[in-house]
Amino acid sequence: MTDENALIDAALAGDEKALGKLLAGVQDRVFDLALRMLGTVPDAENATQEVLVKACTRLSGFRRESAFSTWVFRIALNHLATYRKGLFAQRPVSFDVYGEDIASGRERDVPDLAGGADRSLLERELKVSCMHGMLQCLDVEGRSAFVLGTMFKMDSRAAADALGITPEAYRQRLSRARARMAEFLTTYCGVAGGPCRCARRVDYAIATHRIDPARPGFQALEELAEDAAEGRAAGAQPAAGAGARVPSAEARTDAMELLDDASGVFASLPRYRCPSDAAAFARSLVASDVFAQAVSE
Repeated sequence: MTDENALIDAALAGDEKALGKLLAGVQDRVFDLALRMLGTVPDAENATQEVLVKACTRLSGFRRESAFSTWVFRIALNHLATYRKGLFAQRPVSFDVYGEDIASGRERDVPDLAGGADRSLLERELKVSCMHGMLQCLDVEGRSAFVLGTMFKMDSRAAADALGITPEAYRQRLSRARARMAEFLTTYCGVAGGPCRCARRVDYAIATHRIDPARPGFQALEELAEDAAEGRAAGAQPAAGAGARVPSAEARTDAMELLDDASGVFASLPRYRCPSDAAAFARSLVASDVFAQAVSE
């Protein structure tokens, strides 16, 4: 925290490098959250840029009652909860629509559209795309709880604090979201024992513009290794091992719930590094009038 406070002090004094370092430390996590909440790479990139602008312009109001990354994470959650410019905000989806599409068997009538592309990569692209699409079937409150608990592995207290609700209310939201997701997965999705198989639906996904063999959205992203320190800053439980704290009863309950439900398959989704365009935006933001105006206020 001493080093972080020094960076914040320097940034508020107009040091562009200090602000750049602060933003670089959070941009991957903001992008990953935006991707889960919004479902598409372009929307996540745009939202990440907007969150970074808010963090930059509000830096003077940061009271340092938490880690900088936690503060930015809260800004991101609030921003994404009301984001209305994304694809799925314009074209809402539901579990009923998803289920009907899977049950229809329409993929049987579609010819090979891969155009010579590696079908195993296309299958992986569809799987990741579909899982992000399923998240959009949850309402924003349930999605927020599900993403924080199942995918970011935040404990109940940290997640509730980030959402501005009580731990009890958070656990209820998470339980409902997990139950609804698990019901859909076990009924339809092959990754949880359902009848749907991504390999059979690749050509249909191309025909309906779910995936593009020439421009893979998710496969083009760089996967990001789990950063234990970053995870702890946002409330995730540390991994077991030498030096790890013994988890509380609440933390053990959270972990057991993840393992005891089909919706836990979402925990296997990779984290991604913020794309180069969004990272370049952060650098340009530091050198912009937005930063100069923010530190002068």
